[in-house]
This record gives sequence, C-alpha cells and structure tokens, in this order.
Amino acid sequence: MNTQFSATEPDEEVVEASTRRRVDLDKIAQGVRLILEGIGEDPDRPGLRRTPQRVAEMYAELTAGMDEDPQEYIVPLPGDTHDEMVIVKDIQIASLCEHHLAPFVGRCHIAYIPKDGRIVGLSKLARLADTFARRLQVQERLTSQIADTLYQALKPVGVMVVIEAEHTCMTVRGVKKPGSLTITSAIRGGFRKDQRTRAEAMALIKGKA
Repeated sequence: MNTQFSATEPDEEVVEASTRRRVDLDKIAQGVRLILEGIGEDPDRPGLRRTPQRVAEMYAELTAGMDEDPQEYIVPLPGDTHDEMVIVKDIQIASLCEHHLAPFVGRCHIAYIPKDGRIVGLSKLARLADTFARRLQVQERLTSQIADTLYQALKPVGVMVVIEAEHTCMTVRGVKKPGSLTITSAIRGGFRKDQRTRAEAMALIKGKA
C-alpha cells in the first residue's frame, strides 16, 4: 500500500473514520512515541517528528472496516437472475495480524452458486472482502467471516472463499521466510456436499479449467 498522508493535515478518510469510531489518534501517537523511545530513537529529530501522527492515521485507515456493516453490500440485484456459478478472483486485500500488528497482504477468491436466481453486484463481493480485511485479523477468521456473511445474507446454494496471503510477521521476523504463502479456505452449503462442484471452482480459481 502506497498511502501518503499530508504533512500538515490528516487524510479526510482518516478523520471521518476516527470521528465515527472515536479513534483516539493522540493516544496512538503517544504509544508510537514510546515505541520510538523504547528502541533508542529520538522522536524529536526531524525525520521522526511527524511519525507518531502518521502512524496513528495509518492505523485508523487500516482498521476502517470496523466502522462498516458488511451485510449492507449483500443485496440481491433487482430484476437480474442467474443460476450458474459466479466467481470473483484475485481480489487484492491488505489486513493487520492481530498478534503482531504487522500487515499481511494477498488475494481473496470468492465463489458462490445462486439460489432462486439471486445475485449481487460483483464489486460488492470485493467490498465485502475489504470490509473484513480492514480490521485486526487472523487469516483463518477473515476467510470464514467472508463466507459466513455471504452464505447467511444471500442464501445461495453454496459458497467457497479462498485466501492466499503473505504475512510479514513470518517473512521479515521470526522464521524470516519471504515468499511463503498461507492459504485458507471456507466452504459452505453445496460446495461442501458436492466434490465435483468444489473441484470445478478450485480449477477455475487456479486458472486450470
């Protein structure tokens, strides 16, 4: 993510998010200042003087999904029907591991089979994934939350969600294994019952169908 913040004014989205959720930017900034002091840095030197505020604004932005109701995106399109499998793949996501507050980034693939013709706008599936990703997360829970929300709100025949992500908490620290991917899946309804349908979805996601 290449988000840049103004040197003088907080980002508008950050201000809006902090107002809705009452994010205490000053408290976060104070904590960042303590971290800088704790690692032996001088938070008052020119290069770090604005760092606490920038980090506070970044965390407000990266957790903005806490302010959103993901179910509001799962509204059937009026007048449009479809009864075959729908897949939106390679949805780019970025989230924060709740164990180390370190980012993990990757791709989310969502497949569902409509019931009674009910479908949602394709962009809504991306928004659903993004809403859950922009919170403190673990990848396993993120995968299940996306699948459960779509399955409960749209009531399709089946849902499959697959996430592939690289976790900086294991690529730049700890075991230090850059390039390693964590893959999680959540399967609901017909995909769980029908192995052939599940295999078809996985082949389409992998681009081998």
